[in-house]
Amino acid sequence: MGFEELILILLVAFIIVGPKDLPKVARAIGRAVRYIKAMFAEFKEETGLDEVMDELKETERDLKQTMKEVDPRKEIKEAEADVRASLKEAEKSAKEGLESDNKG
Repeated sequence: MGFEELILILLVAFIIVGPKDLPKVARAIGRAVRYIKAMFAEFKEETGLDEVMDELKETERDLKQTMKEVDPRKEIKEAEADVRASLKEAEKSAKEGLESDNKG
């Protein structure tokens, strides 16, 4: 949620609740958010969700590393460069052979 959305929410709350009760409503919302966060943290702890998320993140990192290691593009580029060099060398040799045949 960005700054603009926060300002809009505060403006709407100011209009609906009024300036007198706005601090009370803000405190109540703050308490509710803290309560929900605490309940979610307790839920994650009881279910082991944090551990599962950590394992998934580690697996993702391992998978990305493996994909980098087995990526064939580097080897293909090297092979392409070798083929190009060989073709240039063959072309050069062919030109030299033709020139020597023409002179002789």
